[in-house]
Amino acid sequence: MARGYDRLETRGPRVREREQMAALADAIAVLARKRLWRKRFSGIDPAALKHFRDLAAIPVLRKDALKQLQAENRPFAELVPADLTGVAHLFTSPGPVYEPEGASLDWWGTARAMHAAGIRKGDVVLNTFAYHLTPGGFILDAGARALGCPVIPAGPGNKEAQLELIEHYRPRAYVGTPDFLKILLDAGRELGRDTSSLQVAMVTGAALPATLRAELEGRGVKVRQCYAIADVGLVAYETDAPDGGVNPGMVVDERIVLEIVRPGTSDPVAPGEVGEVVVSRADAVHPVIRLGTGDLSALLAEPSPCGRTGARIKGWMGRADQKAKVKGMFVDPSDVDRVVKRHPEIVFARLIVTRADEQDAMELRVETEAEDAALAGRVAATLQAVTKLRGAVVRVAPGSLPRDGKVIADERPVG
Repeated sequence: MARGYDRLETRGPRVREREQMAALADAIAVLARKRLWRKRFSGIDPAALKHFRDLAAIPVLRKDALKQLQAENRPFAELVPADLTGVAHLFTSPGPVYEPEGASLDWWGTARAMHAAGIRKGDVVLNTFAYHLTPGGFILDAGARALGCPVIPAGPGNKEAQLELIEHYRPRAYVGTPDFLKILLDAGRELGRDTSSLQVAMVTGAALPATLRAELEGRGVKVRQCYAIADVGLVAYETDAPDGGVNPGMVVDERIVLEIVRPGTSDPVAPGEVGEVVVSRADAVHPVIRLGTGDLSALLAEPSPCGRTGARIKGWMGRADQKAKVKGMFVDPSDVDRVVKRHPEIVFARLIVTRADEQDAMELRVETEAEDAALAGRVAATLQAVTKLRGAVVRVAPGSLPRDGKVIADERPVG
């Protein structure tokens, strides 16, 4: 492979397992002494945890349980030092779930993914993820700065201002959702603005269909994607193939121990079988042990052709629950319930998530007894206020929506 980010990427599998498990055992030993976590780790001897398979004895912690623990034991359910030593920023994500950012360089680990994508020291980076309350903007910002890249903290939206920044600062790299990159390139072409400085993109937070990748690369921007979450930062990332294309799947980040379990259980599945992604990270500021992400993927049996020796996953393959990530933001069934409860006219509702013009799109279908021409507008405003996303609202006849337990139907193609 081309020169890697560091020696960790080419460790022997046994060395990686030994080093990662030793770090996790130390983190578990500390947590097991804390009042809130004593029960979870009862019967677990940290010194006996030698192999990845040994983690299966520890129950998976899922987001709903973490949310409850944080609500009852603020702010971070005893996972973070009480005096917030070593913490740089405090965030919230939909749920709500609360996350810290450690103060160390590239605490989120995204420099590794950006390096694999071809971003190098001195490249100006246009970061279009939000910097407000949620950690998205900071997760990629930290990785870029760790590489020695100056960052334009643009955030999402405001196409015209971003096009002016692109012409003035000439960024080589873009980070954000693939949808917004297309929006910027389309707007640049329509308005006659020069976006030719953009040569490489690190995208995440939204689906990247093969058709969209091909269109973006056909316009001169090499596109690579990573999989990152607010709880641990980088989880996995794409790598270059020898022919300049992209290797199948994603390489798991060196800070992460990743398992695939049967959804709703703590039981690992066989390589190749689709299940829920569970992550562990030994970190002094915010240790994470067997956290269920709610995302679906599968382990690939063979190492990456790029020469990195870590585990690989197929990539993001949907959600184990009904949460849907739309334009980089999670929408939860509870969000739909909040919208319905604000409008007593609604008898039943179902949120449909699709793709239109290479962008995520939402449509809330609502059953009402009486027709009300103004209702759709009122409900759409509530939907945007609750989810921070725009969506269409369509009235349907009472009884016409399926009663199959689904509140959110994600109808976007996978892959």
